[in-house]
Amino acid sequence: MKEILLLKDGEIVLKGLNRRSFEDVLKKNLKYALRSLGSFEITSAQSTIYVKPLSESIDLDEACDRVSRVFGIASFSRAAVCEKTIESVLETVPVYLEKELNAVKTFKVEAKRSDKRFPLKSPEICRETGGEILSKFPHLKVDVHNPELTVNVEIRDFGAYIHGEPHKGAGGIPVGTGGKAAILISGGIDSPVAAYMMAKRGIQLTAIHFASPPYTSRRAEDKVVRLLRKVSKYAGSMTMYTVPFTKIQEKIKEECPEELFTIIMRRLMMQISSKIAERNDCLALVTGESLGQVASQTIGALACTDDASDMLVFRPLIGMDKQEIIDISYRIDTYNISIEPYEDCCTVFTPKHPRTRPVLKYVKEAQEKPNFEPLVEEAVNNLKVTHISAEDE
Repeated sequence: MKEILLLKDGEIVLKGLNRRSFEDVLKKNLKYALRSLGSFEITSAQSTIYVKPLSESIDLDEACDRVSRVFGIASFSRAAVCEKTIESVLETVPVYLEKELNAVKTFKVEAKRSDKRFPLKSPEICRETGGEILSKFPHLKVDVHNPELTVNVEIRDFGAYIHGEPHKGAGGIPVGTGGKAAILISGGIDSPVAAYMMAKRGIQLTAIHFASPPYTSRRAEDKVVRLLRKVSKYAGSMTMYTVPFTKIQEKIKEECPEELFTIIMRRLMMQISSKIAERNDCLALVTGESLGQVASQTIGALACTDDASDMLVFRPLIGMDKQEIIDISYRIDTYNISIEPYEDCCTVFTPKHPRTRPVLKYVKEAQEKPNFEPLVEEAVNNLKVTHISAEDE
C-alpha cells in the first residue's frame, strides 16, 4: 500500500503575496531534514505539502519524526494513497486503519472533497465510509461529538488519501525566512531554549560560545556542541564560534571592581559578539536571559549590557519563569545535557556580592580604565570554528 505524508501549512497561509517564497523555503528545509533517508518528491497545493517517498525502503516512522521538528508546519498526517473512487476508498480504509479501529470503541468519519468532480459529496462519502467500517468492525459505534478516532478521507486533485488523527507540527515559520542572528550560547538550560525559540520564528542562527581554559574544560565546550546538535534538529545546521576569553576575564579580575565583574564581562561579550555577528551578516544578537533570574538579569543590569552594543538584542525568555524554560528544554531534549556538571565561563570569578542596580556611568568608567581593546581584537582574531549538524549527533 502506497503511503505519503500530508503537511498542513501554519502561519504561512497568512503571508499573502509572500506566501510562495515561504513555502519554497519550507520545502527546502524539508529536503534538508529528510535527505539522509532517501529520495522524496515534495510538492504543494491547496495549503498542503505532499511528501512522497520515492522508494519503498524509506523509513516513514523516522521521516515523521524529522518532519515533526521542521518549523512552518501546523500538523501532519501519514496517509494511504488510493484511487479516486468510492470503491477504492471503502477497500482501503478498513485495511489501513485496522489497528486504530480495533483499539477504540467510537469513531466518526470526516471527508474533504477538494476535487469537485468526484461524484459523491462529503456527507455521502462519510455515510458510505462509516457504513463500511461498521460492517467490518461491529464493536464500534459512531459518535460525531466526542469520538475516540476520527477517520479522515480527503479527495484531492492527485488522488484519495486516508488517515487517522493528524499529528501536531512544530508550528512557527520556516527557518531562513526571518533573517540571521547570533545566539550567545552557554552550557546552561536557558540559551539552548532561546536558540530554539528564535529558530521557530524563522531565524537562521550563528552560535557564539565563550571559553576560558584552564578555568573551563574541554568537556564544557563539547557539552555546548552536543546541545547545539540537539537544537539543530529544529534550527538546521549552524556554525559555532568559540571565543578565547581567559585573558579578558583575568584582566577584569585584576583591574575592575569585584561587584561589577559580571556586568563588565557581559558587556565585553556583547561587544565581541557584535563583531562576529557583523562578519556573518547577522542583524541581531540572541541571549537566554530571563528578567530577574540572576543579578546580571535585573532591568538595570540588562540596560548596562545593551549599551555595549548597537545591535538589536532578542531575549525570547525574558518573561518566562524557570519551570517554563525547563519544560521546553525537556521537549527539545537538551535538559539532561544542560545539567551536566561542566561549568562555562559565566561562573568564573563570580563576585560574592554582585551589583543588582548598576549605574551605567560608573560601569563604563570601570570598564574604560583597563585597556581591553587589544585583548578584544586578539580574541576576535583567534576564534575556533565548529560546524554543527544534527546528523553528527
